Amino acid sequence: QLQASGGGLVQAGGSLRLSCAASGRSFSANSMVGWFRQAPGNEREFVAAANWNGGATSYADSVKERFTISRDNGKNTVYLQMNNVKPEDTASYYCAASLRTYSRTWAQDARKYDYWGQGTQVTVSS
Repeated sequence: QLQASGGGLVQAGGSLRLSCAASGRSFSANSMVGWFRQAPGNEREFVAAANWNGGATSYADSVKERFTISRDNGKNTVYLQMNNVKPEDTASYYCAASLRTYSRTWAQDARKYDYWGQGTQVTVSS
């Protein structure tokens, strides 16, 4: 199971850190973990992904140099540090984990993920 937390209301330009704790199973070091988001009326979109050992990461162009995905293997937890947030970042954020080996192409495809957490709402005020 994946448990996402850390969402909330933040002003534009502020920061927020989302957490995603995995429990019930272990994942290989090279398998994928990612964050997606979905705003009302929009499709779910890719935000960021990494492999569990942290050696590979990828980001959507819209969040590059503002968001950082990281993990704490000891806690089986993945984080999404969100800096300089913008109103267009407002969405429900979902963490996901895959049994597949990380690849840059697969990481952006929601269909390649096997486990999903519940969404955590992020609202950015202008």
